[in-house]
Amino acid sequence: MDGNDWLAVRFEDHRTHLRAVGYRMLGSLSDADDAIQETWLRLSRSEADTLANLGGWLTTVMGRVCLDMLRSRKVRREDSIDDRQLPDPIVSPVEGTNPEHEALLGDSVGLALLVVLDTLTPAERLAFVLHDMFAVSFEEVALVVGKSTAATRQLASRARRRVRGSTPPPAPDLGRQREVVDAFLAASRGGDFDALVAVLDPDVVLRVDTGAGILKVVRGAEAVSAQALSFARFAHSSVPTLVNGAVGLVTAPDGRMQSVMAVTIANGRIVEMFIVADRTRLGRIDAALARD
Repeated sequence: MDGNDWLAVRFEDHRTHLRAVGYRMLGSLSDADDAIQETWLRLSRSEADTLANLGGWLTTVMGRVCLDMLRSRKVRREDSIDDRQLPDPIVSPVEGTNPEHEALLGDSVGLALLVVLDTLTPAERLAFVLHDMFAVSFEEVALVVGKSTAATRQLASRARRRVRGSTPPPAPDLGRQREVVDAFLAASRGGDFDALVAVLDPDVVLRVDTGAGILKVVRGAEAVSAQALSFARFAHSSVPTLVNGAVGLVTAPDGRMQSVMAVTIANGRIVEMFIVADRTRLGRIDAALARD
C-alpha cells in the first residue's frame, strides 16, 4: 500500500463523521458530499504525515469548507425562516435501525433544528455546530472563522439563544409520536376535519417545499386541516416512517415517492409540519432507500 492508498483508507475512517458535520452545517446531503470531496483534496495536498490529530484537522477543514459554501450561497441572511428551502430529510424505516443514519443524525438533528440553523449567519452556525455539537474548542473554531476566542464564544451564544427560542422540545417517546401521527393520518383518510383540528396545535405551522425556490407556509390548525383534506386522496398512500429520527410520513402513490413529511410534536399535538415535495431530492431519497 503506497502513501496515497494509506491516506485514502485513513480518510474513509472519518467520512461518516465529516458527513455529519456537513449535514448540520449545510442542511444538504449533496452539498455535504461536495464539501467532503474538497476536504479530501486539501488533505491530499497537505503534509499529512505531520498531522498529530488527523480527525481534528479534518473536522476543522471541513468546517472551513462549509463556511465558504455558506458564504457563497445566494441567500440574503435577512430573509425570514419562511423564505428558505427546507433541509434534506433523512428517511429510515420505522422498524429496525440504520447505523449510517444514526451516525449522521446523532442526538436528534430534526428538520426543525436545521431550519433554525439556516437562519443564523454562517459564522454563528459554524461556531454552534462545531462547538456545541462536535465539542471543538472555541480556540480552534476561532481560527476557522478568523475571530478572537471571545468573539467566537459570543457567536455560539447568540446561535444557542436563537435555537432554544425557536425550536420547541419534541416529544421524546417514539411510541407517543406514532400515536399522534397515526391519529393525524386516520383523520386525513377519513376526511374528519374536527379530528384533524384536535390533533394539531392551534398555532401549528406547515411548510411545504416543492422545489425551485417555492416554499408554501400555512398557519393555524383550521387552515392546515383544510390543506390536509385537500390532499386526502393521497392519505391512503401515506405510511409512517422515521424522518430525522422522529416519526413522520412518506407518501408514495403507485410506489413512487411523492412527499416526505416531518413533524414536531409537543404536549400531544403537532406544532410544526415540514413537507418536502421536491421531486429531484425525493428521487435521491428513493434511490438511497432502495440501496438499503
